[in-house]
Amino acid sequence: MKYFCLILFFTVYSLKSTAQDFKFAQTSHDDVALKNTVLDSNANAIVLREFGTTRMDYNEEDNKIAIEYLYHVRIKIFNKQGFESGNIIIPQRISEDQEDSVTDIRAVTINYVDGIFTQTELDPQKIFREKKNKYHSVTKFTMPNLMDGSIIEYTYRMRIPRIFNFKSWEFQSNIPKLHSEYIAIIPGLYNYNVSLRGALKLSSSNAELERDCLRIVGAKYECSKMTYIMKNVPAFIEEDYMTAAVNFKSAINFELSDYHLLYGGKKNVTKTWTDIDSELISEKAFGSQMKKKDAFKELMPAILKNTTDDLSKAQAIYAYISKNIKSNGFIGIYSETAVKKALETHSGNTGDINLSLIAALSAANLDAEAVILSTREYGLVNTLYPVISDFNYVVAKVNIGEKSYLLDASSPLLPFGLLPLHCINGQGRVINLKKPSYWYDLNASQQDYTRYNLTATLTKDGKIKGELLTYTSGYAAVKKRRDILAANSIEEYVEKLDEKMPKISFGKYEIQNVDSLNLPLVEKYEIEADSYSGTSASQIFFSPFFLDNISKNPFNLNERTYPVDLGSSKETRWSIQLTVPEDFVLAEQPKDLNISLPENGGRYMSSTNFENHVVNFNQLLQLNKPIYPSAQYLSLKAFYSRIIQTQKTDIIFKKAK
Repeated sequence: MKYFCLILFFTVYSLKSTAQDFKFAQTSHDDVALKNTVLDSNANAIVLREFGTTRMDYNEEDNKIAIEYLYHVRIKIFNKQGFESGNIIIPQRISEDQEDSVTDIRAVTINYVDGIFTQTELDPQKIFREKKNKYHSVTKFTMPNLMDGSIIEYTYRMRIPRIFNFKSWEFQSNIPKLHSEYIAIIPGLYNYNVSLRGALKLSSSNAELERDCLRIVGAKYECSKMTYIMKNVPAFIEEDYMTAAVNFKSAINFELSDYHLLYGGKKNVTKTWTDIDSELISEKAFGSQMKKKDAFKELMPAILKNTTDDLSKAQAIYAYISKNIKSNGFIGIYSETAVKKALETHSGNTGDINLSLIAALSAANLDAEAVILSTREYGLVNTLYPVISDFNYVVAKVNIGEKSYLLDASSPLLPFGLLPLHCINGQGRVINLKKPSYWYDLNASQQDYTRYNLTATLTKDGKIKGELLTYTSGYAAVKKRRDILAANSIEEYVEKLDEKMPKISFGKYEIQNVDSLNLPLVEKYEIEADSYSGTSASQIFFSPFFLDNISKNPFNLNERTYPVDLGSSKETRWSIQLTVPEDFVLAEQPKDLNISLPENGGRYMSSTNFENHVVNFNQLLQLNKPIYPSAQYLSLKAFYSRIIQTQKTDIIFKKAK
């Protein structure tokens, strides 16, 4: 959930309140003696105490209200792996030439050696500020004199010059915490919806009145001082197949609902979608760009030259925009440079590219709409209240007959109608120039599909010689095509395959449909390989699992409180036909396995058949759901464990007597 509050354009005077902070650099022998077994025996570091407070503050120098945030933390480092907690990065936002400012940094490392406490303070000259791009910068520093058992402590202030979101607070991080405390001091003029996200519960919370916390044009106002405490907080461990961690970490979030006017009355900040629709459609960097059909008037005859129907028209336009406007690396729902300039410079952000695509589709008299969404890394959108800052990406939706296609021309190598995985995240909001907006499910239109076919002969000296065919489509093909593009040529791509699979030598090859994005990618290789477990005069070992072997379980937690989100369903098939020498017989083989996930969630099957000196081996892995709830996590974990155990076994041939 995102949150924001309204800027008030009048003079404000605020009084500071005493926050429940802890004293700086005053550690105890108990801190020194603390072991990681107190909460998590696998922890490399632990937060001993963490405190933060946020309030609205008036600056007399610039006569503006800002968010004033104080942060203070004390961390114990258990071992060298915990040194990472000593690399401090403070993110800051840049908006309209206004940047969050970080001041009053104080940091110290405390070591206890030979019965003596020593303190090493951070040299201010070793604090670095770096502008990452035009939207973000960071302040960073590394704690000095780190060693096993060090206690590090730092504090800083941040001033946020925009009052559109009150500071949230994350109780969970990648290391456990013994005590995390947050105080939010909010003037009574503002009403916020306060929500606790995540699976953990607060240890305590308290609300009290703070008088004279704010003065506006001589009038005194009171504040709500809300204290939230969480103790013995486990680390949040990120695993594969998840959306943004912010969706699941235990945190307090604030969303402004309304505020009281100075001379009476109340104004709602929570807008309706009708309000948002009107704002977006009239916005120069959004709705106005969707209307730029004239920019394509002269181009359209050439683009549509070989088209025969609406679908082929849409495909031709999508291909044209994809090839002629390249991403500049920035994303957003708004255009940065405008459609016309993006066409001229052949460059733009996602807003420029996909709003151009919508305009071009409309110029061909196709029914095109915009879909604003939040990417998987950005978090889930709030579907209860329209909050425009929840959205950070825009794609096109074209409706042809009874079918709709979602298109992102800013991501190269995507077939028509397939969104990139980072866009598969809950729901998006469809913005139409003439109709009310509506929610639309962001589902993958294709699965991640791979099929391996190996036809080969096993020689008496343990060599495998034959032809390997690989078929990929959907997201599997997108990944392969990106690997080919990254290698600069097909030749280099094959060379890298050779390097990644040292036990396999690749001979002649042919790769089909590299540029035909709507067709499966087909790879043909002549291969030669050694049997993996070695050979002897009377016995040959062969692993049928050498193609795309699963050697590591992606699910290792004892419990996972957030869903497993693959983005799309997945299917991989293996088929091996191996002819063996006539004087060899099958001595051992992997046990056939056929297991399923609950509720038709997936299936794994492997089988081996030996007849007429030919081994036929088949393997199938199906994951039928794009999302598995946390309740099915242990089933997935056990499912993969069984697969890994099976794939450790070999087929063994021995000479017939």
